[in-house]
Amino acid sequence: MSVTMIQAPTKRLGDRLLDAGLINRHQLELALREQKRDGKLIGAVLRDLGFVTEQDIASFLAQDAQARTVDLGVMEIDPIVLGLLPYEFCRDAALIACGQKDDTLTVVMGDPFDVVAIDRIEQMTRLKVDVLNASRPDILEKLASAYEREGSIDQTIDELMKISKRTDGDETTAPMIRAVEQIISAAVRKSVSDIHFEPDEKSLRIRMRTDGVLRPFLLVPKDLQDAFTARLKVMANLDVSETRLPQDGRFSFTVGRRDLNIRMSSMPTNYGESVVLRILDSGGMLFDLSALGLRKSDQEALAEGVTRPHGVVLVTGPTGSGKTTTLYTALNSVNRLERSVFTLEDPIEYRLPHIRQTQINEKIGLSFSAGLRTLLRQDPDVILVGETRDRETAQLMVRAALTGHLVFSSLHTNDSSSAIPRLIDLGVAPFLLPATLRLVIAQRLVRKLCPVCREPVENPGEHLAAFDLKVPQDEAFTLFKPTGCPECQDQGYRGRIAIFELLQIDDDFHPLLHKGNAEDIEALARE
Repeated sequence: MSVTMIQAPTKRLGDRLLDAGLINRHQLELALREQKRDGKLIGAVLRDLGFVTEQDIASFLAQDAQARTVDLGVMEIDPIVLGLLPYEFCRDAALIACGQKDDTLTVVMGDPFDVVAIDRIEQMTRLKVDVLNASRPDILEKLASAYEREGSIDQTIDELMKISKRTDGDETTAPMIRAVEQIISAAVRKSVSDIHFEPDEKSLRIRMRTDGVLRPFLLVPKDLQDAFTARLKVMANLDVSETRLPQDGRFSFTVGRRDLNIRMSSMPTNYGESVVLRILDSGGMLFDLSALGLRKSDQEALAEGVTRPHGVVLVTGPTGSGKTTTLYTALNSVNRLERSVFTLEDPIEYRLPHIRQTQINEKIGLSFSAGLRTLLRQDPDVILVGETRDRETAQLMVRAALTGHLVFSSLHTNDSSSAIPRLIDLGVAPFLLPATLRLVIAQRLVRKLCPVCREPVENPGEHLAAFDLKVPQDEAFTLFKPTGCPECQDQGYRGRIAIFELLQIDDDFHPLLHKGNAEDIEALARE
């Protein structure tokens, strides 16, 4: 990490505030107990308890670190530099990118010692970081106003309507190009995964999926529908004149210095073509086992499973549950120069260095099974099969594991134990499973409560008991509920977290694998 600031002291922030006389020992102990319950940063806990103010902390950090405190009210923000970092990340970490000189990015931070945020910035931008200091409220206010000045999509739509009759909805006009770019840029700032352009009888409705939930974004006049669709097709290099058949494509899009891959799908409907964009931002992906959110014991089990020289590792779950991220992370952990790694994917979502990735194309006969047969003659050590869809692919995958290859793949099952009967249904001989199956990971993505507006629940034990969850007896705990605020768009939730169920196959499971009964396997796993 290359950061232009004094090295952080070895003492924690709470102890340093105590030494400086800003808090007393009793206040620190209360804050530390509260921190154990809610997991917040100690500075935020002290502020919430009323022991210090934002300005107290900002001034102390500036003095303590000899950092430079700036007045954001008079500072000009470069809009190009602003786009280097996602809005959600900047808001949550209370920071704003304000300038760049050569290979150094200047960032104003509420906490100049937030090394996790600094690491993330360097990873996303591939730039050195020069840290300035300001209070958290000032940063959040500047952040909001800076993004508002980037341009109004509503103004662009109004401009388009004025010239639509004259241009006949031409997708090449500057306002149309700008409108599409503004929509995609807004989606990137909001950490959106999908953008839906949905034709209705009298309008084109644009919705965005955030944290797994579709939310309205914009209603566009019907007269502009064809121009929007045509512009997106041009960007994805698709046939603009073909409106009767579905089409798939992809294109690159740059926000600041972030290079994004965007996958596009069009589908004819009774009111025109429906278009969905999937935003793939590999720059913000860590692909590190420690970043998945697993418990320590589960992370160790996964690390042990993926370092085996041969066998099958499966990830299960419904569409949109994060299977691809887990598979890529597992694959990246075994990606070494001395290993030969191949993938078969439909589609290729992220490009990984030193890995040979193949796009499945059923139209020309390149299916998962056909690709896997060929890969076995390419001298692979590790193979990723994006999805096990049919009998032939399942059988070839197990055969590859038997012949000394490590194979990763995904299945659509509700839990980890159901993967075994599913493999048997796909024609895998039960007696082959003990010798090949190493690990099954089932997962879901669930929404997190907004940390700004969440509220404590009265009688939390009753709520846990209603879900048959064990109530902690040896320690106090706080259970929160969603409410809603401007920070989370009145949803009560912000961000998502993965939850996992790991089934590590050992000798105890071998007799049950022959029977393939999911209930018996689950019962043994829970013992």
